[in-house]
Amino acid sequence: MRLTFAVFFTVWLAFPQANTTESLQPLLDDVSSAYAKLELQTIRPAEGYFKYDYLIPAGFYKQMWDWDGFFIGSHLAHQSREQAKYLKWWVLNFAAAETTINKDGWVPGVLLAEKLPVPKPSPILGWFTVKPFLAQGAVIASERLRDYQWVAPAWENLRRIVAYRERTQYDPKWELFFWETAMQSGEDNNVALTNDPKDRNAILAVDLCTFQLREYKAMARLAEMLGKKTEAGEYQQKADKLRAAMLKHLWFAQDAMFFNVRRDTGEPVQRISGSNFVPLIEDILPPADARTMIRRYLWNPEYMLAPFGIRSLSKRDSSYNNVSMIDPYSNWQGPVWINTNYLYFLALKRYGFEGEAAQLAGILGRLVLADIHKWGSMHECYHAETGEGLAPTAEQSKDHAFPGFVGWNLLVQDMLQCEAKADCSRLDWPM
Repeated sequence: MRLTFAVFFTVWLAFPQANTTESLQPLLDDVSSAYAKLELQTIRPAEGYFKYDYLIPAGFYKQMWDWDGFFIGSHLAHQSREQAKYLKWWVLNFAAAETTINKDGWVPGVLLAEKLPVPKPSPILGWFTVKPFLAQGAVIASERLRDYQWVAPAWENLRRIVAYRERTQYDPKWELFFWETAMQSGEDNNVALTNDPKDRNAILAVDLCTFQLREYKAMARLAEMLGKKTEAGEYQQKADKLRAAMLKHLWFAQDAMFFNVRRDTGEPVQRISGSNFVPLIEDILPPADARTMIRRYLWNPEYMLAPFGIRSLSKRDSSYNNVSMIDPYSNWQGPVWINTNYLYFLALKRYGFEGEAAQLAGILGRLVLADIHKWGSMHECYHAETGEGLAPTAEQSKDHAFPGFVGWNLLVQDMLQCEAKADCSRLDWPM
């Protein structure tokens, strides 16, 4: 099912001259048909501690995860207004866990229906605090459902979860946020972070700061719609303050790049990882600077752009590889990941790279369709240079059968819908 480099680049170079709507509609139809058979695997009926139906990546993963659920739920909400209930329920299941655990704001990034965790750090994961996506999910679900009132009973839970991150992952000196470990970021072995137990909480992170900025904006929107004007103003002020601190400390104009920064020295971590580009989903930079960053690094084969998508680490980095691994870390040192490619797609659209966004949607559509045709399901990441599905493999599964993966790979359909039908979901909301 692989394309040779010669064939691939012939198609790629010819693509901009094609009519995007005509050329991607058949691919959208094929992907939509294939996904219709897989999508339901991500929805599980309410059970145990989960009062509502919950979302899982499926295949290898049976748990409810933080940003996995956000991306799956956002996809479902885009597909139909009725299915926005799953994103709503994802928020409510996580919010309810905060109450059940101890009401101090700590909720881990992964939950099991049969057993809620005792608050204590894991030797590998640390505290593994839920990523800042819950308020964003609540806004997107509310907009799609045309109803915000369901959020009211969970409002104080969301407030405590935000406050917990401010207590435990915020550095007042820099006015920025840090991941405890690379594992907590979801990009398990990101070279721009660290998993060294002696160096935890060490690095101010551009992706976390972007997600948190968006979470503040979402909290402001929720507060406004719930009639809480004072809180709305407070959260918007926090968003504005965080944006200013990111530009001051994390943007390096001479390199046209966002870098993570060490808390102890203020020195940039000069590794060009996929997480460096997450701020491009927001209006943080002046548009000219954002476009320079995209041209120089993101849409450049010498750095991030690969034949089969956008890499998770620059090709020029000494650690760049496409090893298939899942234990103890999934590999974010080169392979193509669909969730972050979706964020890059949003960045391309935001800053006017329309042809490039269409090309990316087509590349990823053909990639996942080939995977489904070969395996009946998908992998969670792909070899950037060959398109080969990487983890999870049969050998990495307990029963040595190919487990498959669905999860946020569903976002490929959203990208194709945006390009083929001008039906775009950009994870935004009215401000």
